[in-house]
Amino acid sequence: MKIDVFNHFMPKAYFDRLRELIPGHVVLSVFPRVKALVDVETRLRLIDEFDGMQHVLSLANPPLELVGPPDVTPELARIANDSLADLCAKYPDHFPAFIAALPMNNIDATLAEIDRAIKYLGARGVQVFTNVAGKPLSRQEFRPVLRRMAEHDLPVWVHPMRGPQFSDYASEQASEDEIWFSFGWPYETTACMTRLIYSGLFDELPNLKIVTHHMGGMIPYFSGKITLGFRQIFHGTPMRNPVAEERGLKKPPLDYFKMLYADTALNGARAATRCGHDFFGTRQCLFATDAPFDAEGGRGLIRGTIDAVEALDIGKAEHERIFVGNADDLLKLPAAAKAKAGARV
Repeated sequence: MKIDVFNHFMPKAYFDRLRELIPGHVVLSVFPRVKALVDVETRLRLIDEFDGMQHVLSLANPPLELVGPPDVTPELARIANDSLADLCAKYPDHFPAFIAALPMNNIDATLAEIDRAIKYLGARGVQVFTNVAGKPLSRQEFRPVLRRMAEHDLPVWVHPMRGPQFSDYASEQASEDEIWFSFGWPYETTACMTRLIYSGLFDELPNLKIVTHHMGGMIPYFSGKITLGFRQIFHGTPMRNPVAEERGLKKPPLDYFKMLYADTALNGARAATRCGHDFFGTRQCLFATDAPFDAEGGRGLIRGTIDAVEALDIGKAEHERIFVGNADDLLKLPAAAKAKAGARV
């Protein structure tokens, strides 16, 4: 059995509403090219190609706050979450749960939608993005959202958000060669997590659970850099980080980074998967593929990610924990969904 905790889908009712709100937007023309992204029957067939596979559904880009103003996004969230909940109810053996979309440019509506989606629709967490229409997630105006999720004791999925308008150099107006995507997204995740940590988030909410997409972005590979700040070189000691002290952090910065959860959505790269697993450890790693965003309609991502996880030099029990156990624990999946999945293995 395998539970993919970070993949993407766009329900028809939501996609149709996007056509009305953002006509001409690129997603309207390119997303239908990946049928498993917008057509549930195609997605079901994709899942059935892999024994024991389940998808925890989350809404695909763009973030709601980039689609409409604060008086429109609550409606969008309701359409998306109602549709995802309906799919889970209709196909529980394929979709054991979903992650709720949020209207993050309307905090009051976001808090209401969190409660509605979790209490009445069965959402097992929420998805937010590394910035909210350009605002850092660490701003105090967004803290009530994270606090509410800590109260529900369910995870927050954080997806990177960065577009071509983020130039590669200050003298330019736009990114080139898709650098905004290939390297900008891992940077976004890393910057977002760092800002959240230095804001004191985990001292305030030590039980908050955050799932970082793409194995935490740059964090595992640059873990050595995390332990040595620039000012620490000149004004600190090996055990004293002046910036961390000024922010009032109660523990070394690296300790907070290790509190994060990370998914295995690394396009099947074995070395990167080993690096991420070495940093986060088995208990903090969850199986995810980012399907169906590849040129094979999701097959390449799923196949490659399974191979990369199975190639980790760990025992069977640890493999099973990454593939399913951690998701069971973190999402508190219903026993009925797990039983049906077991019957499909």
